[in-house]
Amino acid sequence: MFDRWYANSLQKKLERPYVHLMFGARQTGKSTLLRSMLPADALIFDLSDPLERSRLLANPGIFIEACRTLPAAHRGRTVFVDEVQTVPALFDAVQYLYDSDKERWRFILCGSSARRMRGTSVNLRPGRSFLHRLHPLTLVEHPPLPVSVNRVRHVRFPDALLWSEDWTPANPFPAWDLEERLAYGALPGVVAAEKSDRAESLKAFAAVHLEEEIRREGLVRNWGQFIQFLQLAARESGQILNYAAISQEAAISLNTVKSCYPLLEDMFVGFRIPAYTRSPRKNLLSAPKFLLFDLGVRHAAAGLTPSEELIAVDPGPLFEQWVGIELWIRLQYLGEGSLHYLRTRDGAEVDYIIERGQTLTAVEVKWTQNPTVSDARHVLTFLNEHPDQPGQGYVVCRCDRPLQLHERVTAIPWFCL
Repeated sequence: MFDRWYANSLQKKLERPYVHLMFGARQTGKSTLLRSMLPADALIFDLSDPLERSRLLANPGIFIEACRTLPAAHRGRTVFVDEVQTVPALFDAVQYLYDSDKERWRFILCGSSARRMRGTSVNLRPGRSFLHRLHPLTLVEHPPLPVSVNRVRHVRFPDALLWSEDWTPANPFPAWDLEERLAYGALPGVVAAEKSDRAESLKAFAAVHLEEEIRREGLVRNWGQFIQFLQLAARESGQILNYAAISQEAAISLNTVKSCYPLLEDMFVGFRIPAYTRSPRKNLLSAPKFLLFDLGVRHAAAGLTPSEELIAVDPGPLFEQWVGIELWIRLQYLGEGSLHYLRTRDGAEVDYIIERGQTLTAVEVKWTQNPTVSDARHVLTFLNEHPDQPGQGYVVCRCDRPLQLHERVTAIPWFCL
């Protein structure tokens, strides 16, 4: 059992007498983490089992009867439902039971799609639920190779990018270098697998898990069209959304393309990074960027074989996506701040802008091992345009140790992110 950053926080929250909803993409380790925390006498409904799922679809009342049969316990009896979105009626059953007695049960519901949760009565209003999200591994859970860390002993993470608490895993996932991360992503099962099995695991995720999720929920009428869309969306991951270009290249209607992107968000396999719009510049682009949640899945969904040889062709854009995914996940876990990008019509760009309170942090991503102040020119321009807001700039690159490029800009190695 490897350690997850969210485990300590989750364990404390699960003790609270609320309905707990854990969502995230498939293969992010939700069930594994939750099952490691369940008491021995927990009542478990695993809806990934077709027989269990069919039984409850036919008669959701069985769930209520099973919960009521449990003898009362001082701190409440734990009821865990995995893949809860496959039987939407259980949301109503949980609400009914919880409202009848808020102390008798501790409901933990786990799912990989938010679509069916919408419109149900357990959109769980304030005072009724805690919502949790689990993501692919972050740098703190999945460390760099020791040779990288030894170059910069005792160097702290940049203040603007710190986690909310100091944490070092006792049992971290296997250490990888940068090229492996860009090639295979950060799904726990892939990271823990033998190297020879990683590419096939990722292909299976793209071909089986996504298809199963979409088919089971009846989200797409034309599966062939969706496969075309997914391949192009994966290849365009990290770029500014251009519905018209995807529509034209895939020969799919514009409305279909626009409806497919939210499906990826509902299944937690993609997210948008909005443009930063509070700049004094007048020629800003306003469309968001769209990133798939994991680089290994991105490669497989694009019809490519994940490998380090693939990365060698054009590593820069993938490195930029990796940094964006890392920053976005951290902000999601922290529950505060937002991630943006900035680009003007004449080509000036800041890869990522972190906004936390009144503080702005500008991040540029460069594949170089020898950063110079010219790599930070757009970051400096952005910071100078916002003199009333405290801010710092960083160039994330492959240098050996942090370098002060300017009084407001530091170059940091990727493993110090």
